[in-house]
Order: sequence, then C-alpha cells, then structure tokens
Amino acid sequence: MQLSYWELKNWFTNIDYTIVGSGIVGLHCALNLRERFPESKILILEKGILPQGASTKNAGFACFGSLSEIIDDLKNHTEEEVIQLIEKRWRGLQLLRKNLGDSAIDFKPYGGYELFLKDDESTYNECLQKLPFINEIIKPLFKTDVFAKEVDRFDFKNIQEYLIFNPFEGQIDTGNMMQALLKKAISENIMILNHANVSSFSDKNSNVEIVVNDYSFETKKLLFATNGFASQLTNNAVKPARAQVLITEPISNLDIKGTFHLDKGYYYFRNIDNRILLGGGRNLDFEGETTTDLSQTEKIQNKLEALLKNVILPNQDFQIAHRWSGIMGIGNSKNPIVSQLSENVYCGVRLGGMGVAIGSLVGKELAELI
Repeated sequence: MQLSYWELKNWFTNIDYTIVGSGIVGLHCALNLRERFPESKILILEKGILPQGASTKNAGFACFGSLSEIIDDLKNHTEEEVIQLIEKRWRGLQLLRKNLGDSAIDFKPYGGYELFLKDDESTYNECLQKLPFINEIIKPLFKTDVFAKEVDRFDFKNIQEYLIFNPFEGQIDTGNMMQALLKKAISENIMILNHANVSSFSDKNSNVEIVVNDYSFETKKLLFATNGFASQLTNNAVKPARAQVLITEPISNLDIKGTFHLDKGYYYFRNIDNRILLGGGRNLDFEGETTTDLSQTEKIQNKLEALLKNVILPNQDFQIAHRWSGIMGIGNSKNPIVSQLSENVYCGVRLGGMGVAIGSLVGKELAELI
C-alpha cells in the first residue's frame, strides 16, 4: 500500500487509540474514549464496507432473553450469573436509548412474545411451571412481574394455547441505529477507515505496531471490538456463530406487531415495514454454523420458510424478498470478555447474540480499561 505524505500525516501518525471493528462495541468504545480524552487521536479500522459482523445485520430486537432462554441459561450458569446477565442487557439497552435517542433508532415498545410449537410440549410446560419463579428472581430489577401468559391473538398455527408476553421488550431499526452511531463518531472527530484489514500486530511495550493491508503503523493503544471474528487475531475463547435471516415482501393488512421468540431463542421474528423478518436455525447444524462465512444454507432457509408457511403466516400468501447472514460471537459462557491482553492491547468481545442489548455497555467497559 503506497501512501502519500498527507495520508501518513493525517491518518497514520501520532495515533493514541486504534480500535478494530466499527460495530456497536467499537463505536461506543471510541465515543467513550473521546469523552475521557478530548484531545486524543482515535482511529477505527473496519475490514468491510460496513461493519462485518452482526451490528448492521441483526434483527433489531431490544430484548434481554425469552423465558425459555433464561430457564435454559439457569442450567449452565448460577442464578446470580443469570440475573447479572439480564441486568447488564437491560442497562445496556437503556444506555443505547439514552446515547442515541428513541427517535434516532426508531425504538418501538411493542413488547415481546414467546410461542411454543405443538410438538414442544415439554418446553411449554416447563415455562408455564417456572414462570412465577423467574418473575420472582428478576422482580428486584424491573419492580414488577415481567412474563405473563396471553392467548394468541395473531392467528398463528400449530402452536400451544398460550404465548408468553414481556412488556419490557421492544424493537429498533438496526440501520438507523448504526447510521446514528457513525454520524456521532464522525462529529466527535473519530476517524473511520473501511476496507482496512488488520493481518497482525505486535505490542512493543511503548506502543503497538499494526499491519493493515500490508502497511504497518504505530499506535499507543490497540482495542479489539471484533466479536465473532475475535479468535482470528486475539486467540480468545470466542467461536463465530452464523445467524441466517430472511425478510418477506410487504404484506397487505399485516396484523403482527412485536418481537417474537421460538425454541429457546433459536428462532426469532418481527414486523418491519409491513414485512416479516425471520431468522435463526443455528440449532439445526451447530457445527456447520460455527463459521465466518456470510452465505446461507438450503437446510436452514427451508426451515425458516416452513415456519413462515405453517406457523407465522399460515393463511397468507407471501414472497421472500431478501436473505442474508450475520456473525455473532459465542463461547462456553454468555458473559462477554472485556480484558487486557498485554501492556497496550485490550478486547471487548463474545456478546453471545445480545449485541444490541450489551454492545453499548461492553464498548464503555472496554474504554474504561484504559
């Protein structure tokens, strides 16, 4: 990469903080660093045209976990850990709304619903049985009951009698959120370079040498906010997890409004612009979906279409308008990793599919490591 004197001077000289990843975490990290160090030179490197992971590809759920997901988490985490996770997600959502404003992210407090397929009676019965207990342990956080039984009013088919309703859940416009974040970062004199692929780095104790597109430069501190791609450079215990998504063409008289969860959160759908957006299916092929490849598979796409036809829109004609994939970062624990890797290198990764909820908070915590 041949650079001019002007390019070297303005973009690659005397850099205080370099952040890898221009998603929710990276941008919030940069904004928090700017607040703390007003005169610093901050550079964000992004390998894609847009954030490459899930920040511009997620479903736009302002959620903190469905009832079945929380019950499932209690099987692998302590009660205290699960409550802390929910609190962190809830605080993160409030921070995101405060930082950007509800109108900028098109926040809609429609509530969230969980539905259960006819053949999933065991999960359904377990959720109804444990609903009072879950409400009790998270009541100190919300000051009231969160989950309640509701009769299906959306005309879904092949599901159990009751839905579980959560009035604290909402939806956002993911594209609007990221545009608002990017505008805010640029207005705060934070430099963002796209198509900047970091291939290696070396902590020299006094600074960090970074190699980008075959060009090397130095920065005082290096911060990784690459989530599902974290293991490629940082050797963290983070596995990529692909989420496949589709969206329908506009549907006249669509009477579905809210965010909806199915099968412990492995499937999720919502209304947007008179369309249904539906994603998930990673549980059909855990090994195959542990990838950073952004393509789709026939097996999962067929399952998503079957859910649309047999459960979500059984009495309506629909056409698929578009399909895409995003890459999440997961691991053995749902707790994010926010840590110092060496003298001048830090990371905030492993958001566990909850980037919208905790991304702003993880970005803030990452900046506070400095």
